[in-house]
Amino acid sequence: MFDTISALTLARMQFAFTISFHFIFPAFTIGLASYLMVLEGLWLRSGRDVYLNLFKYWLKIFAITFGMGVVSGIVMAYQFGTNWAVFSDKAGPVIGPLMAYEVLTAFFLEAGFLGVMLFGLEKVGKKLHFAATCMVALGTAISAFWIIAVNSWMHTPQGYGINADGQFFTTSWIEVIFNPSMPYRLVHVLLATYLTTALVVGGAGAWHLLKDRRAGNAPREGTRIMFSMAMWMAAIVAPLQVLAGHAHGANTLEYQPAKIAAMEGHYRSYPGGPGGGAPLILFGIPDDQAQVMRYKVEVPLVGSLILKNDIKAPIDGLDKVAPEDRAPVPIVFWSFRIMVGIGILMLAMGGWSLWARWRGRLHDSPWLHRLALVMGPAGFVAVLAGWVTTEVGRQPFTVFGLLRTADSASPLAAPAVAASLLAFIVVYFAVFGAGTWFIIKLMGHEPHPGETGPTRGQGPDGITRTAGITPAPQVDPDAILAE
Repeated sequence: MFDTISALTLARMQFAFTISFHFIFPAFTIGLASYLMVLEGLWLRSGRDVYLNLFKYWLKIFAITFGMGVVSGIVMAYQFGTNWAVFSDKAGPVIGPLMAYEVLTAFFLEAGFLGVMLFGLEKVGKKLHFAATCMVALGTAISAFWIIAVNSWMHTPQGYGINADGQFFTTSWIEVIFNPSMPYRLVHVLLATYLTTALVVGGAGAWHLLKDRRAGNAPREGTRIMFSMAMWMAAIVAPLQVLAGHAHGANTLEYQPAKIAAMEGHYRSYPGGPGGGAPLILFGIPDDQAQVMRYKVEVPLVGSLILKNDIKAPIDGLDKVAPEDRAPVPIVFWSFRIMVGIGILMLAMGGWSLWARWRGRLHDSPWLHRLALVMGPAGFVAVLAGWVTTEVGRQPFTVFGLLRTADSASPLAAPAVAASLLAFIVVYFAVFGAGTWFIIKLMGHEPHPGETGPTRGQGPDGITRTAGITPAPQVDPDAILAE
């Protein structure tokens, strides 16, 4: 087995596996921290306890998700020294300080105020507690800023030099941090985290609305509010994400045209002019060996219109890229379509929610609730598909155009990398699977008056529990969806 899979391939598989597991947690906590800040702000402004109950409800989920994100993130740092030692040696003088800035600014800020946010509501003043919540939310955003700065520099490097030993060094920190793709990537990622959170909150609200409908009960105020807020977020942010994604794509076309060619499935170039614009390939079967798109379904000229706002604009294909510098088209082509497809569903759900709200049936529209329930985890899928698109599309480079992936790996034997990969798979699925199950269990009970936060306290039935968990009644999901 190990004779057929190289150590480089195994190292890439391990990094892809661990980073995918890790990022689903920050993708949720960044948006959820901001949502908690809004809920607490609404409580302080209005004095309505329903916002406090929702705050405590989601605070428990935030605490678990944040913890799993921290634990899974620690592993990432070790991999740079084990599997990617050459990359660390060559690019470390540039990316190392940026990672340190993330710890010194964002993580310290989050850690410093997290305890107050989680356990200080009854111990400090309301305004001080709200300030702590704001600091945690700010810390998650700052963390995203630095991580995106590192990642973007690897895609569009500038402000660097290379010494005689082949190491990168910085000539301008401003140029390194604010590299050409960084602003576009940061906006795109932050909006994605807000949408991911909105879908999870909306899915939980939809579950309880369907459950109450099936039981013949009127939905609780907290459930109605959190579903309404989630639908507002989807309706507003999904169109903004489309615009941000388009701007990011135009930036990628300028600096990484080979990635765009792989995303669009353009094996050949289109010279432009009358009848020569690029089509929009909706679907097809990429064939890298023959360098053709088989069984394609396309719309003539629309590709040039989307990419360059001109149906006659020329578009370069992969035939303009050296064979050894081409990304694997099938992975990039389909991951991009998964991301876009989910984005279209988000737009549709947001528009449907506006229509239902206008008709006064937002909380009495079971098919909308079923869609929201099914779309609950879709944000995570879209985020992962987006990262697969951008990272695989950068191949075969770690630092685009400058340092190849094959030249970045540590000189390890395949069995050693395989052993650590198998260990990660077993441990990750056991630990994070249990954490995810616990989060879903927390979402299983409906927000109620007197909701307890992430501390030891009494539930509404007077029973003392850790984390204030109220057991959820057993409900058949198939019965709800089939209602």
